[in-house]
Amino acid sequence: MFRNRRRALASARALDQAVDSQLAAVAKLPEDARRRSADHLAELVLLAQAYRHYARGWISHRELANRGRSATARLAHLRSPRPAPAHLTEQD
Repeated sequence: MFRNRRRALASARALDQAVDSQLAAVAKLPEDARRRSADHLAELVLLAQAYRHYARGWISHRELANRGRSATARLAHLRSPRPAPAHLTEQD
């Protein structure tokens, strides 16, 4: 059990480091890309939080797995291509 908790905390730290390393770059992106990247990083923060909750015994392994699947689905949705916005012009 202690090994699982240590691994969960190590996973949370790795996710936190990934977010920290990308945070400065997000501010330099165009607004649309910045929003999507910020949402992506927020999902990673929530997943890291779930790992910490598991390590503290606040959630079960099953709940951690459920949160991991949900985060993966949301990340996949964020990575899916977005249609380009239509540029409408008035006809003369």
